[in-house]
Amino acid sequence: MRPTKEQANQNRQRIIDTAGKLFREKGIHAVGVDEVMKGAGLTHGGFYGHFKSKGDLAAEALSHAMDESLRSEQDYPSLAALAETYLSKAHRDEAENGCAVASLGPELARLPSGKRGVIASYIRERIGQVEALQEKTGGNADRGKAIADLSSLVGALVMARAVDDEALSDEILAETIRIIGSNR
Repeated sequence: MRPTKEQANQNRQRIIDTAGKLFREKGIHAVGVDEVMKGAGLTHGGFYGHFKSKGDLAAEALSHAMDESLRSEQDYPSLAALAETYLSKAHRDEAENGCAVASLGPELARLPSGKRGVIASYIRERIGQVEALQEKTGGNADRGKAIADLSSLVGALVMARAVDDEALSDEILAETIRIIGSNR
């Protein structure tokens, strides 16, 4: 029996949610369609009823993850507060639930250009968020500084996740929070 339209939409959303988590946890290229479908509780054969390719799924899953990230965030009182949350140990340790750019940066750059527009939109929105926080704390919006601060946040998270020395990882997080927080 064919699923109803509502069931098909729910299945599609489960695939997108599962793929988003798996891609951020393991990497896009390390996760196959079989693993995504199994994680979503569906069979491999149903994949192509929802997506033309794994690339299409990746683009949609990342778009959804980025939208969710922006929608679910609190309203930060300052850039320092954003830095403390973004560079928390919990965010470092839970890549599957965290920032897709920090988890997948080099892989995102290898996606076909037609699939990267959502990433550019997300980064533009994040730059705007940092500029708004600059103004919120009494300064002027400085796009160049906003880009540098955002790059520092993402880079620090990547580095903190990459090292196998927890003390160094913690130091990377703490020092970046300190510098961004004092750099008003």
